[in-house]
Amino acid sequence: MKPGDGMGGSGAGGMDRRAFLAAAGGLAAGLTFPGSPIPFPRMTTRIAAIGLQLYTVRDLMQKDVEGTIAQVAAAGYQEVEFAGYFGKTPAEIKAMVARHNLVAPSAHVPFEAIAKGWDQVLADSVAAGHQYIVVAWIPEEQRKTVDAWKHIGAVLTGAGAAAKKAGLQLAYHNHSYEFVPLEGQRPYDVLLAATDPQLVQLEMDLFWITYGGGDPLAYFAQYPGRVPMVHVKDMMKKPTPTVAPDSVMADVGKGTIDWRRIFARSAQAGIKHYFVEHDSPKDPIASIRASCAYLQTLEF
Repeated sequence: MKPGDGMGGSGAGGMDRRAFLAAAGGLAAGLTFPGSPIPFPRMTTRIAAIGLQLYTVRDLMQKDVEGTIAQVAAAGYQEVEFAGYFGKTPAEIKAMVARHNLVAPSAHVPFEAIAKGWDQVLADSVAAGHQYIVVAWIPEEQRKTVDAWKHIGAVLTGAGAAAKKAGLQLAYHNHSYEFVPLEGQRPYDVLLAATDPQLVQLEMDLFWITYGGGDPLAYFAQYPGRVPMVHVKDMMKKPTPTVAPDSVMADVGKGTIDWRRIFARSAQAGIKHYFVEHDSPKDPIASIRASCAYLQTLEF
């Protein structure tokens, strides 16, 4: 090798061997090898885009849709999830969201719409610019047996196939009733086994699964990549069956749920969207601001 060539030289644009080794030593300082006392630095990340389920501010939305959307954007959110359009057309919703530099990847729709008006739901979702449509509640009278849950799974799979043809992805949002044993089985387990994972993905509500006694990490491991969305709301303490959920629901970061532990498994779960939610905040705007501020600095 001639002077000035590659690593061995010191000509213009080259790196002196001593300088190279010094630089390499600096880079290696953060690495750890067997028997080395130097710990390997753990890489951390933060949520890239924080979302809000607009059910949290539903009372404000009923009075002023665009004004509320503006306040959500000002609070630091980049994404929103709809639960009704409050009299606006899908086209108006899409334009309104864009005006405030937001995106609306998903919306909640009633289970009953699958049997009546599903084609219109799909068309509206496409027009509004959504990627996901989420069934968030099963009427109580339709979920009283294991066979009923299997039927629900078949209905959701059929609806998911139609959604896929429209360029959308169907997802299912849980509450806590899916974790109350029924005929010796968990309804959630019955439902997930009865649905096609490609056609029915999951929006896991991390408050409700915790309240119901389920472990989100166990489901992440059992169904990797099936949870593209989560609802993020905190719980003050582990409740007994007699404690009303609203009494222990809290702004994110003010409860006991270990968000770092859960979000550290985001890649395994397949999480792409994190939607803050609080069912009954005393001051909705103060609540969404506090939750967003906490998540903006959370490293996991």
